[in-house]
Amino acid sequence: MALSGRFVLLVALGIVPIVLLGDSAVLGGWLLLVLVVGAIDVSLAGSPRAITIARDLPERVRLGETVESTLYLSNNGRRTVRGLVRDGWQPSAGASPGRRRLDLPTGERRAVRTTLTPFRRGERRAAEVTVRAFGPLGLVARQATLSCPGVIRVLPPFHSRKHLPSRLARLRELDGRTAVMIRGQGTEFDSLREYVRGDDVRSIDWRATARRNDLVVRTWRPERDRRVVIVIDSGRTSAARIVNEPRLDTAFESSLLLAALATRAGDRVDLVVYDRRVRGRVQGATGADLLSRMVNVMAPIDPELIEMDWSVVPELVRSVTSHRSLVVLMTSIDAPGASRGLLTVLPQLTRRHTVVVASVTDPSVLAATIDRSDRDSVYLAAAAERARLDVSRVAAAIRQLGADVVTGAPAELPPALADRYLALKAAGRL
Repeated sequence: MALSGRFVLLVALGIVPIVLLGDSAVLGGWLLLVLVVGAIDVSLAGSPRAITIARDLPERVRLGETVESTLYLSNNGRRTVRGLVRDGWQPSAGASPGRRRLDLPTGERRAVRTTLTPFRRGERRAAEVTVRAFGPLGLVARQATLSCPGVIRVLPPFHSRKHLPSRLARLRELDGRTAVMIRGQGTEFDSLREYVRGDDVRSIDWRATARRNDLVVRTWRPERDRRVVIVIDSGRTSAARIVNEPRLDTAFESSLLLAALATRAGDRVDLVVYDRRVRGRVQGATGADLLSRMVNVMAPIDPELIEMDWSVVPELVRSVTSHRSLVVLMTSIDAPGASRGLLTVLPQLTRRHTVVVASVTDPSVLAATIDRSDRDSVYLAAAAERARLDVSRVAAAIRQLGADVVTGAPAELPPALADRYLALKAAGRL
């Protein structure tokens, strides 16, 4: 049962006789009258428990996008239900409006729509729907909370896809330059052409030469079936928010852009999200199916407040592929102490693979080094310079161990990592 503002107002009116007449006995009589009227009002209200509810809801939505959740309410009772209905979504689902007016005659059905604009990844849930049915006077309501579970999966937004067309154009230019006559082991046969002075005699195709009565050489093109293994650190450092975005979300954005670019280049992409256990894995997918599976795996993953176990990563990569691959490690390199585990396992990885370490940096740290207008600012600038020095020291150690380093602010890291991938291809390291 619930009381309305009208009921409270009626009770408050009982104070007037006390003020005017000074007789407190009148107040007791007034309260009794209000209670009787309220009991009659609630007895004439429709029954919210006689309502059956069905829900229509899309399965997925990208973070920041808007969708509609529709409730279908059917009144199986003997009286009209007039009142309010509230769909009990989690706050992070961004449900609006919170409550809707309901006028549901007996034997009829109504649709109640709620707009959802989620502001967090993962599975957003609604377990129950609350219906409040008022009597004819609107004083007292009967209230019931009915079970009607619903869940919507909120996917990473993939804002970095805006950088994909320009990178694909560069990839096509790169393919045009490297698809020319390349010879050597581990390449794919392309075509035959006439021998030109300076060609390697080992590339001569003697059978074709005999048929044409002229020297003919084989031409080759780079292998397209290369492997890209992305390992995302979901440990405690990935929970830090940079420019109001968790580091883990920036790693997801970078991974999606790299995967979209690499799969268009013909490379095979595998993803592992790990801290001390495998939180998510995508293997064997290609094309559009790859990105679809990646966002589905990423959606429910949140950072774990535990240290990343780097000792397992080399074996984890070996379980994905035994061939030489590009291994991209998405982690934080802010502090030498926290990066000790990473530095320990890098030699094992760089012996067999091309390794890139990608880390998001905080632009506010750079901004803090500029302002030195007062004493507090000087102390803050000194701390920021020390933080930048720590990052530089760890990055230098990583390069000394044979890996590349890519750093950038949340908006800059995804395109920077894609550019490094293209640079490695152009240099023939992939």
